[in-house]
Amino acid sequence: MPRSEMAVHDDQPLSFAARLMSEWQKGDRSRLARLLIGALFVVVIAMFAASIMTGAANASLGNVLQWLLGVGGAEQALSARDRIIILDIRLPRAVLGLLVGASLAVSGAVMQGLFRNPLADPGLVGVSSGASLGAVLLIVLGSTFFGPLFAIFGFYALPIAAFLGGLGTTLLLYRIATRSGQTSVATMLLAGIALGALAGAATGVLIFVADDKQLRDLTFWGLGSLAGANWTKILSAGPIIIAALAVVPFLARGLNALTLGEATAFHMGIPVQRLKNIAIVSVAASTGASVAVSGGIGFVGIVVPHVLRLVIGPDHRYLLPASALLGGTLLIFADMIARTVVPPAELPIGIITAFAGAPFFLWILLRGRSHMGL
Repeated sequence: MPRSEMAVHDDQPLSFAARLMSEWQKGDRSRLARLLIGALFVVVIAMFAASIMTGAANASLGNVLQWLLGVGGAEQALSARDRIIILDIRLPRAVLGLLVGASLAVSGAVMQGLFRNPLADPGLVGVSSGASLGAVLLIVLGSTFFGPLFAIFGFYALPIAAFLGGLGTTLLLYRIATRSGQTSVATMLLAGIALGALAGAATGVLIFVADDKQLRDLTFWGLGSLAGANWTKILSAGPIIIAALAVVPFLARGLNALTLGEATAFHMGIPVQRLKNIAIVSVAASTGASVAVSGGIGFVGIVVPHVLRLVIGPDHRYLLPASALLGGTLLIFADMIARTVVPPAELPIGIITAFAGAPFFLWILLRGRSHMGL
């Protein structure tokens, strides 16, 4: 091929998918990660807009934007009923889905980096069960034993109770699974199953003594749902989740060093113990707040980081923000399915994530069992 023709050929713009494939083939994971994060940012905005438009009320994105921006004919763009549906139902639901999805995915990525294995996840190792126990304890006994807690913290009391439950479970799990600075994945999984079963048994006792109204709420809440999303819940859990997500990027360098082992990370100047403490508190806070407002939604924390790690590699500088974006996107998408698959009823979102995540978890387990001693 003549040199001039080669130059013209090389200067031709590539499609985004072609650019991603080119970076993948060259092995340049950092540039690939930046491209993917940019793409995920666009996708999450599109999914957020689609969530606001999806539902029984017929409102197009153009009408919604016209009304929100207050441009010509804004009052006629949407009826009063549609404005209530969008502002008080769909918008808080989309915001909560974004926050919870990002929280669960990032928590999974942090736990996998902390324990140095791909099977760590708040739902699988009992952290979510501990958070659920804290929340259920407050819901059932709040009017009797924990009245002062409600009086002091108001609507923050439930996320705080879930945070304390998740924190206690995480600390206990880490203590059991770690010996001489090494964390055993088999011990972690078995201990997580035991702690989850213990927390589930205690939750069952509380459900047994709950009244009819509490029982109905707890049954649907336990399956995971964004149906009760409102601005009060966002104000109660949102600041905790956002604070945890804001802290996590500062752990990226330390988590990268931990992949080489705690001793190596220490000699690289990483304050290992402080890193572990901050990571555990961040995971417990974000998971607890998420469980308090959405119930038990599993497998997001294991599927999202693992998929991204296969594509962009294990560098937590890119893995953590990518996990937040993809986790939020997937949970908003799952919520859209939950609202539309069996109308006018609503399918609990935890069922959808379990159907998608459980086979993926089995695939991870079978694919890596020879390397994990299982």
